[in-house]
Amino acid sequence: MNAARLIGTVCGVGYLRPAPGTWGSLAALPLAWALHTLGGFPLLVLATVAVFVGGLWATQVMTAGQDDHDPSEIVIDEVAGQFIALWAISYPSWAHGIDITALWPGLIAGFLLFRLFDITKPGPVGWADRKGDAMGVMLDDVIAGAFAGIGVLILAGISHGVLGL
Repeated sequence: MNAARLIGTVCGVGYLRPAPGTWGSLAALPLAWALHTLGGFPLLVLATVAVFVGGLWATQVMTAGQDDHDPSEIVIDEVAGQFIALWAISYPSWAHGIDITALWPGLIAGFLLFRLFDITKPGPVGWADRKGDAMGVMLDDVIAGAFAGIGVLILAGISHGVLGL
């Protein structure tokens, strides 16, 4: 397996069936936990940028000359998006010295919301997906991850009474 395929499929996770995108998102969870544990929020952000750049390259290589610009086995985009969704729990954990495992409801919400936005592709998520190129493949998940992160923050605000609801 070449480097682009290894990165694009997240070491073969993209070949798991059914729902390879969900498997890719699930694979991101322990990776995000390990990165956060090793270096906090800053390391997770750096890793997200590296995953995005590496994923963009891998997607370009894997789809060169193909009609399908977003084959289901490419799941590195899900890892990038899931990482972004988890910024919403990584930052407060890191900034306030809270063990990230104590924020497990946010982890679950981040996963579920990311999958919801990635599958339904509302607004700008769908726009990015329709670009039909490697940047669109990566960008739709980045936007879905940002939506999910905002959703996690809203749910946390409601749960903790910060929003007065």
